[in-house]
Amino acid sequence: MDISNDNSTTKENTQEVQSKKESKQSKANKVRSKSPDVAKESLKDERAKKRVERSGHQNSRVKLYWKTDLNKDVITQNFTDRFWEETEDDEGWNFFWASVNTVRQIFSGKSYVKLTDYQILNHFPNFYELTRKDLMAKNIKKYKKQLQKEGKSVDHLDFLPLTYVLPQDMSVFIEEFKKYPNALWILKPNNRCQGQGITLLNKTSKVKKMSFTKKINTDNQTINTNDVYVVSKYIENPFLMGGKKFDLRIYCLVTTFHPLKAYLYQQGFCRFCNEKFSVDVSDINNIYIHLTNVAVQKKYEKYQKSNGGKFSLQNLHFYLENVYGYERAQKCHQDITQVIINSLLSVQNVMFNDKHCFECYGYDILIDQNLKPWLIEINSSPSLSTTTKGDFILKKRLINDVIDIVITDKWLDEKGKPGASSFTGKSQGLFDLIYDGTEVKEDKKTKDVFGVKGRYSKNVMKNISKRD
Repeated sequence: MDISNDNSTTKENTQEVQSKKESKQSKANKVRSKSPDVAKESLKDERAKKRVERSGHQNSRVKLYWKTDLNKDVITQNFTDRFWEETEDDEGWNFFWASVNTVRQIFSGKSYVKLTDYQILNHFPNFYELTRKDLMAKNIKKYKKQLQKEGKSVDHLDFLPLTYVLPQDMSVFIEEFKKYPNALWILKPNNRCQGQGITLLNKTSKVKKMSFTKKINTDNQTINTNDVYVVSKYIENPFLMGGKKFDLRIYCLVTTFHPLKAYLYQQGFCRFCNEKFSVDVSDINNIYIHLTNVAVQKKYEKYQKSNGGKFSLQNLHFYLENVYGYERAQKCHQDITQVIINSLLSVQNVMFNDKHCFECYGYDILIDQNLKPWLIEINSSPSLSTTTKGDFILKKRLINDVIDIVITDKWLDEKGKPGASSFTGKSQGLFDLIYDGTEVKEDKKTKDVFGVKGRYSKNVMKNISKRD
């Protein structure tokens, strides 16, 4: 046995391993020489970047690694249809469709995560500025005062019902209530959704008796905090179909706030109450008359599962066109679009504009008997649960079109830093650009978002009469 040869081979292998270690250490030292934080972000960015590659499948331009903490088929099927790969890695993902609670944690002071150039997240850091009920009202009022101070007209901002935040505005609300003694008001908890805790008021005694203090257990301690409510003047003359109240769920995609870039989705739906509308005192506690939330209405004993209590926006447009004519129906849609644009402008200066983020808002709009649109609330996480086959198709396509806008071919450019706003087209799928920078973009396609000019479907009237 040639022991000297074995020793020589062992020595060479040892030197080779040592050389590789030194090479890795050298590269790591170069990164660390920047600073500990920069080193971490550089390595993290490189990790995410390596996961971006050209997809070999014809229905997907880019192959990414996705993550979600929402168990919704309309989300996950869009990723699998693109042949993207799921990951549980906290850092190695490229596209994260996250819940608002997760986003709060990502951007919280203690665990703040700096997103890399090859990562996209579905919420802006302070998304709640527009979607928390009290902040939405506050920001719109502040924006209105700002324009008045600049000597500009604010007539176009008259789309929010008279609203107060309780308990801080209690005294002002009581005085305002006295001016309209026969009016109805609607009271909503600030941090709840799906119609929970909403009541109608025709007396101030109920509000005066309320306790706005609640106890919260945290870190083995019990602390007292204020439970915030918003109270708004109730729209007592809603536009009715078949005698029933409804509101509109409209989707809007924002890819950047600086400059503002917003897209309006062509499809959406009306959410109907199950019982005929009434403002009689004996009916103010009947949630099936006043609350359009699907989570509320689906508990009704005669709830229609076949249509989910919904009616498409396009059919609504046809209906309005048939009753009021094309011009008036079109003006209603244009007014709704302006409500959406101006609500976004009201928070433009307070939003933290992270280029890795986007937002798909769910707007709840109510139109009254004069076809005037009123902004009820805005949802940062509009429901992606589906009640019908049509509902599933709509929401799955919505997510598909969102992804097509925020993930472009620029993701394949190694020198590029794409972010969520690299899309430059005026439309994609069923999304149409409604605002770009400081100028509203409107072309022939976007003018008929909810319907087709000169067309009216007789089936719409048949569907309405069958339901009612």
